[in-house]
Amino acid sequence: MSRFFVFSNGWLLFSFLAWLIVIPWGYAVIPLMVLGMILLRLPVMRHVASRLDLRDLSFCLAFFLYTAIWLMDVWQSGDWLVADGVAMPLWPVLATMVLIWLRLFPPSPRLWWAGLCTGSLLAGSIALFEYRVLMLERVGNGMNAIPFGNIALLLGCLSLVASFWWLKNERGARGKVWFSLAAAAGGMLASLLSGTRGGWLAAPVLAILIWIAWQSMPDHEVHYWRRRSWLTVTLVIMMLVGVFFLGEPASRLAAAINQFQGYWLSGDCGGSIGLRLEMWKGGVILFSERPLTGWGEGGLEAARDALVDQGLVYPGISVFTQLHSDMIDTAARRGLVGLVSLLGLYGVPLTLFWRCRRDPDPRVRLLAIAGVMIVTSFMIFGFSQSMLRDVRGLSGYLGLCVGCWAVLRSIESSNRSACPPGERCVNARAPVR
Repeated sequence: MSRFFVFSNGWLLFSFLAWLIVIPWGYAVIPLMVLGMILLRLPVMRHVASRLDLRDLSFCLAFFLYTAIWLMDVWQSGDWLVADGVAMPLWPVLATMVLIWLRLFPPSPRLWWAGLCTGSLLAGSIALFEYRVLMLERVGNGMNAIPFGNIALLLGCLSLVASFWWLKNERGARGKVWFSLAAAAGGMLASLLSGTRGGWLAAPVLAILIWIAWQSMPDHEVHYWRRRSWLTVTLVIMMLVGVFFLGEPASRLAAAINQFQGYWLSGDCGGSIGLRLEMWKGGVILFSERPLTGWGEGGLEAARDALVDQGLVYPGISVFTQLHSDMIDTAARRGLVGLVSLLGLYGVPLTLFWRCRRDPDPRVRLLAIAGVMIVTSFMIFGFSQSMLRDVRGLSGYLGLCVGCWAVLRSIESSNRSACPPGERCVNARAPVR
């Protein structure tokens, strides 16, 4: 029976990653299917204590704290989220249950990497179809273009790391490496065609982390690909630069520069940049008035509209339901209490992944750097967009963190079980005395 659950969890994780921004309800269907499996096998959960350690519990505690603060805010304000986001305050609890389940029955690392590449390649294909065939100025697969572009960029960068994984762990990996590189190009192309300018801020950081991942690979295992990889990367960069400067992304960047200059020099707040700056200004004012607990889930919009009536901020921001910044939005809604929970949601996974980057096993190092990429990118995405108030943004962050951590921990566990007592293991096959 355990083999069945391991097999099922692997393919469910693959499906979640592949469908996250491709199928309308992909972000919710797969987690609910996992929840159904958990409820059917609740007696198995009694073995949890033997599988979880302090690091796993820290992960769970960060998720629980975020949910607890959010639910307390909703209960006090009496304003529950509606439409697609109706269950969002409960999602971190679901993510905790999924994490425990995946620790009991860990998914295959191959399916983790394959799911990332498949999702990235599908996103790029959809973006290219919408841009060239449907002639859309900003692609988004029927959803908000910002989360679509941000998550596609992250999937594309993780696909590059996946190519390193195939080099390290698979014989005859040439086809899988080219598949990963094509997926990386697809994800980055989807990000460019979405016109998501805020996500491009994460590109330099992600590039540095990809370089760290590449440098972490043993030289003798990637020697064949070193010369060829530079040619491939150069061609991909030239293609993306061509798309950027000849298409819509270039005009989006030029518009952003003009709008910022207009806001700074003449107070023009009508563009997307000016609106964001006015929302952030209003959020800072609201936080300064109630720094401890904020205005609450149901009180933020009314308090913001009061600032509009007083002439302190631009009236155009009243049409938005969030402040286009995870940090500022959380501070205005839930004050310092909410900020602590948000920093825990970011900081705990980031710290745990970062500490694993020097593991003797290159497979663990790659997964650790992938985890750092996930958390760091969402932090940067959240600078100019409330990603954690978007259904795919929150589901994507939780799902990617949980999946990456579960796969990483399963490899660590297999290494310990394969290493004789009293010996230090470099990997599961080669103990070092």
